[in-house]
Amino acid sequence: MHVINLIQKALNQRAFLTEDQKTNSFRLFDGEGDGISDIYIDQLGDNWLLSTTEGIIPEELKEAVGSFGKTVYWKKLDQYEKESPTLLCGAPVHEPFIGLENGLEYELSFSSGYSQGLFLDQRENRARIQELVQPEQRILNTFAYTGAFSVVAASAGGITTTLDLSQPYLDWTKRNMSLNAIDENTQFFCKGDTFHWLARFAKSGKKFHGIILDPPTFSRDTKGKVFRVEKDYHRLIKLASSVLEDEGWILACSNCRKMPHWQFEEQIQKGMDATFISYDMPAEYTGEKYLKIYFIRPNKNKG
Repeated sequence: MHVINLIQKALNQRAFLTEDQKTNSFRLFDGEGDGISDIYIDQLGDNWLLSTTEGIIPEELKEAVGSFGKTVYWKKLDQYEKESPTLLCGAPVHEPFIGLENGLEYELSFSSGYSQGLFLDQRENRARIQELVQPEQRILNTFAYTGAFSVVAASAGGITTTLDLSQPYLDWTKRNMSLNAIDENTQFFCKGDTFHWLARFAKSGKKFHGIILDPPTFSRDTKGKVFRVEKDYHRLIKLASSVLEDEGWILACSNCRKMPHWQFEEQIQKGMDATFISYDMPAEYTGEKYLKIYFIRPNKNKG
């Protein structure tokens, strides 16, 4: 099937996402699952982002995406090169713009580096948390990036603590809250390492009703200690459980492709005595199911 027809077919299959006009940012074309390996298209607001594993875009693909009349930016998927996308066709978008997801607004940008401000594969998890959080519940969002989980929790009346190493991302979170009429002064923000802050919270006796854990697959703290998801996630779970209320929950996620679900479950069980339920990725992700999604609740002590 011709490339343009495959893209149109993918668009038609995702029409349900935009029917209520509350979402305009989602995975539009998902590689092999939609008929072309290693080609991915995300709709971000009114714009498209084309991602490829190769550094050269086939002319047929370039013509196909250009035929839809959208501004299209392009980036090469590369774990080492983290450059901002470049304009492929359409009018340039130099300034941040707004993306809509489940009725909430998020600031997006093609000039912010490798990521554009919203991890689209977490769309359904954000909706789950928005439904789950009750007013005044304390919610901790670790490795928060631009704070999308904080936004949905705060929009439901939760009191959020947003934790990230980057001050620019914490500032971005505050702008996202402002877009959704959330007073940032009613929320909390912590700059620094998640492991250090979890230990600090535990020492002070601070507890949270809900905790979001979606760490990078690899990181190194200021003291040089290495964290690898497939080997060390249990340490993160254990620390998080020490600041979790008895009736609370943890959303534990990982996009580590080399770690299967069973291995992730082992890490959870090693970290805490818990009951968990797993969820699939959103339906528009028709290709590899790389994202592990687990909602965890501590088992009540018996005796």
